[in-house]
Amino acid sequence: MGGAVSAGEDNDELIDNLKEAQYIRSDLVEHAFRAIDRADYYLEEFRDSAYKDLAWRHGNIHLSAPCIYSEVMEALDLQPGLSFLNLGSGTGYLSTMVGLILGPFGVNHGVELHEDVIEYAYQKLDFFIKTNDSFDRFEFCEPSFVVGNCLEIAPESRQYDRVYCGAGVQREHEDYMKKLLKVGGILVLPLEEKLTKITRTGYNTWETRKIIAVSFAPLVLPKHRENGKPRAVSLPAMFEVRSLQDLARITIRHILKKSGSGSLPLPRRTGLKRRNHLKQRREHRDTPLLTNSYLFMSRLIPGPMDNNNNQSSTDNEDEDEDCRRVCEQLEEKDENERRNEGSILVIETPVNLLRERILSLPLPEPLKMYLLYYREK
Repeated sequence: MGGAVSAGEDNDELIDNLKEAQYIRSDLVEHAFRAIDRADYYLEEFRDSAYKDLAWRHGNIHLSAPCIYSEVMEALDLQPGLSFLNLGSGTGYLSTMVGLILGPFGVNHGVELHEDVIEYAYQKLDFFIKTNDSFDRFEFCEPSFVVGNCLEIAPESRQYDRVYCGAGVQREHEDYMKKLLKVGGILVLPLEEKLTKITRTGYNTWETRKIIAVSFAPLVLPKHRENGKPRAVSLPAMFEVRSLQDLARITIRHILKKSGSGSLPLPRRTGLKRRNHLKQRREHRDTPLLTNSYLFMSRLIPGPMDNNNNQSSTDNEDEDEDCRRVCEQLEEKDENERRNEGSILVIETPVNLLRERILSLPLPEPLKMYLLYYREK
C-alpha cells in the first residue's frame, strides 16, 4: 500500500510531498514527522527505499507507507497528556512520533506479536534517545512495548484515549477493539479494507468515519494453549509513580527550553531548493523572460526620425545603455541558474540549545549528564 506521493531524496523532501498532497495537514503532525528520519527504522541495506511512499517488510519487521502513517496521525487527533495504545507496534516508528506529541505525562504503550521485533524496536528507540537532537526539542513520552497477541488483552483491562491497530480487522473483532477506548476516545484501524476512525461519544454510542481504502495483512488469530484457554496479555502500568528526581529533571529541562527566546526552534532546511523544483520554476520563468527579451530586441529597430531624417543621438545613447544593462542582467541570471543546477541541497545543522544551556550550568558533571539523559553529542 502506498505510492500516493512522489519519492523524496531525504526525509524532509518526503514530508514536503506528503504536505503538498494534503496527507499531512497540521503543524503538530508535520513537526513529529520531520523530527524522526524514517530511514533510521530501516535495515542498513534497505535505507535507499526509505523515502518512497511504499510499505516495507523484511521478515517480521514491517513499516506501513508514509501516506498511511500520515492519515493515522491526523485522525488520532493527538494532544499532550493522553494515553495511547498501539496494537501491532512493530518497529516503534509510529509510537515514537506519537511520544513527541504526548509529552512526559502521557501514556505510550504498544503490543507486538513477535519478540524479535520488540527487540528491534527498543534498539531503534535507544538510538533515537541517545543520538537524535529532536529528543531535546520535544518533551517525550517514551513508549513501552509488550509481547503478545492484541486479541488476547483481558476484557477488564484499562482503557485508552487513543488506540491504533496496524493489522486488518474484520467485523467480528470490531466490538473487541471498541472496548479498549475511553468515552471520548478515538480508535483508528483498517476495518474491512478501509482505514476507519471510530469515536466513542458515549458509553454505548459511536461515530464512524471512513478515511481511505487500504490493504493490510489480517490480524493473526490467537493460538490456544493445551488447557484450551488463550494467553492473557498483560499491559504495562498505566501510571507509574515517578521519583522526585525524575520529576525534577523534567521540570528543569522544560524551564530551560522556555527560557530566553521561548521554545527551542525546530530544525529547518536552508540553502538551495532541490533540482527538480528549480527546473520547474525556471521553466515557468522562461516564457516571460523570452517575452521581455523580444520586447527589448524590438527597441533595436530604428525609432522615429527627427525632422532632418537623423536619429536622435540622445535616444541612441539611452538605448545602448539599456541594451548593456539588460544583457548584463540576463547573463547574471543564466550564470546563477547554471551554478544552482549543479549544486546540492545545503542543510544547516542546528545548534542543540538545550544541551548547550545544560552544559553551561554550574553543576557537577554527573548531574549534567543525568539532565541530558546520558545522551551522546
